[in-house]
Amino acid sequence: MDIKKNGSRSSTVGSPDYFPGAVRMDPAIEAPEPARIRSVVVTFEPGARTAWHTHPLGQSLIVLSGRGLAQSWDGPV
Repeated sequence: MDIKKNGSRSSTVGSPDYFPGAVRMDPAIEAPEPARIRSVVVTFEPGARTAWHTHPLGQSLIVLSGRGLAQSWDGPV
């Protein structure tokens, strides 16, 4: 078991290549190999967004506050 204290890991700024606008990323889960799970709490300032991208193994989005838009390839917003 690896226990991390709240606030013990630094936030990072989202790369402008992937996140146009002001975005802060806070790590939540970083499992060691061979696990393939990672969880990040991403905070978007008004007007910020994520660039179009894919997740071949899937993705789960959990909205903690606010609201936003999401879309699947060729699907409705």
